[in-house]
Amino acid sequence: MIGFETADDAAVYRLDDTTALLLTVDFFTPIVDDPYDFGRIAAANALSDIYAMGGRPLTALNLVAFPCSLGPEIVADVLRGGGDVCRRAGVVVVGGHTIDDPEPKFGLSVMGVTAPDKVVRNVGARPGDALVLTKPLGTGVIGTALKRGLEDEMTARPVIESMATLNRAACEAMCEVGVDAATDVTGFGLAGHLHEMLEGSGCAAQLDFSALPIFEGVLEHAAAGVVPGRTKDIIEYAAPFVTWPLRPAPLGDCEDTQTLAVWRVLCDPQTSGGLLMAVPRDRVEVLLERMRAAGVTPSVIGSVVEGGAGTISVE
Repeated sequence: MIGFETADDAAVYRLDDTTALLLTVDFFTPIVDDPYDFGRIAAANALSDIYAMGGRPLTALNLVAFPCSLGPEIVADVLRGGGDVCRRAGVVVVGGHTIDDPEPKFGLSVMGVTAPDKVVRNVGARPGDALVLTKPLGTGVIGTALKRGLEDEMTARPVIESMATLNRAACEAMCEVGVDAATDVTGFGLAGHLHEMLEGSGCAAQLDFSALPIFEGVLEHAAAGVVPGRTKDIIEYAAPFVTWPLRPAPLGDCEDTQTLAVWRVLCDPQTSGGLLMAVPRDRVEVLLERMRAAGVTPSVIGSVVEGGAGTISVE
């Protein structure tokens, strides 16, 4: 082993001049009632860190925490869902570990590979780059609506299938065409993960809110306050570096539901969200074509610009 570094949510171990290992882990509590879907979503989410770095996942270890009283058939369905997604990714599940826990949890520890000079990092964006997002936003909002009985697993099926969809095709197109930086959009929402990319790159960004892909019903639920508990904390975190024409001052006193809905979508914590890429303008159309041909529906949501490092202007 001749080198070690961290990048995004994974660790990079450089073995030699041709091989780098990518190591990551992710697990969480159920966000849907169906155990098979929960397993699929958790597995796709864990594998996403490898794809965000331009890697190919190879092996995974199951991380299982369930109360013994829940019954082995439930755990079996969770593992079956995770295993099916891993097989689709070409990943071998080589084992894992289980513990008795009153609160169910499931996820994976994943090992992948890439060439050391092919690692895609979440820094390196440059002014002029286009910002491309590969999945719609709003998984946190719809998940909360499910828990409150405002959606059911039939109306929420497009969101569930999106969360269970691998970022593999988007990753392959990204690696083929080449990008300046990339990350996956997860627990800190679009605003948080874009800020991290921009701050590390020394750049700013302009977002076109009308161009953001958003799941059906998300804006309405967000305006009504149907949002995950962490959303308020993310908004408070993002408020110093996000600006837009209708920004209230102070935000906490705002009674404009449309304004609050915008903030809540920007700061909605995602589960198994899409890849966010900073792409040189001369490569954007080729990248979009490659992804569409592979079944991905990408959106150009804004641009990287010169400005205060990490700042985001929403139009």
